[in-house]
Amino acid sequence: MKTGLVLEGGAMRGLFTSGVLDVFLEEGITFDMTTGVSAGAAFGCNFKSRQIGRALRYNINFAHDKRYSSITSLIKTGNLFNAEFCYHTLPEKLDPFDFESFRNNPMEFFAVTTDIIKGTPRYHKLSTCNYDELELMRASASMPLVSTPVKAEGTLLLDGGISDSIPLKFSEGAGCTKNVVVLTQAESYRKKPSKLSSVMKIALRKYPELVKTIINRPLMYNAQTEYVFKARDQGKAFVICPEQSLGISRTCKDEKELRRVYEEGRKRAQSLLPALREYLSQ
Repeated sequence: MKTGLVLEGGAMRGLFTSGVLDVFLEEGITFDMTTGVSAGAAFGCNFKSRQIGRALRYNINFAHDKRYSSITSLIKTGNLFNAEFCYHTLPEKLDPFDFESFRNNPMEFFAVTTDIIKGTPRYHKLSTCNYDELELMRASASMPLVSTPVKAEGTLLLDGGISDSIPLKFSEGAGCTKNVVVLTQAESYRKKPSKLSSVMKIALRKYPELVKTIINRPLMYNAQTEYVFKARDQGKAFVICPEQSLGISRTCKDEKELRRVYEEGRKRAQSLLPALREYLSQ
C-alpha cells in the first residue's frame, strides 16, 4: 500500500494546511508521497523537512516586511511576493530551511505548476530544494497578474492551481491507493467565474492557452471537488477541510488572523485523528 497526501493551495488559507501538517508531525503520521499545489507546496515542504511551526513563524515575522510581500516589490520586480527574498534569502539565512532533513526524508514530494504556453499542469519531483527546485516551488505559488512567469525546464511556469487545483488523480496515478486530501475551502464551496477574467484576457493575451485554462478553472475546480468528496464517500480518500469558510484574504498580514487559521487547521486535524488512523490502517 502506498499512501499519498494531497495539499490544495490558497495563499494564506494555506496556514490551515500548516496546522494540519504540524499535528501530523507531532503524531508521527507519515506518507509515502506528498503533492502540493501553490501554498500547498510552499508551506507543505516543511512537512518533508519536519519543521513544526516554521510556516506560521516566518509568515508572522515577515508579514509587514516590504521585502517579503508588498506593492513596492510588485512595482520593482513584478512579484507581489519578492522572489529572491521569499525563496532564497529567507530559507537560506533568516529562517533556515532544513535542507538536510528534506533530502534525507524518503517521502516523495511533488510541486504542481502550470505551463503557460500549453495551459497544462506539470508535476515536479523535488528531492533537494536546491536553487533550481526552489524556483519550481516559487513557480507553483506564482499567482497570475501579481507574479512574473518563472523560466524553468524550457518553458514558462505559473501557479499550479490554475490547471490542477486538487491533484488527487495525479496521486492515484502515481500508485497511491490511500490518499489524504487537505483542502482550504469548506465542503460546500464551489468556485465561481473570476471577476478578473476580462483583465486576464488582456494582460495574458500572449498566452491564449493559459487564458483558456483560467477561464475554465471554475469548471475544473468544481469537478475536482466533486471527485474528491465522491472518493471520500466511497472510502477511497480521507478529506480534511475547514467546517466553514476561513474568511481570510489571500494576502492577509494580520497576526491574529494568521494564527487563527493555523489553529483551525490544528483543531480540525486533532478532531479527525481517530478516524484518520483507522482509515490509514485498513
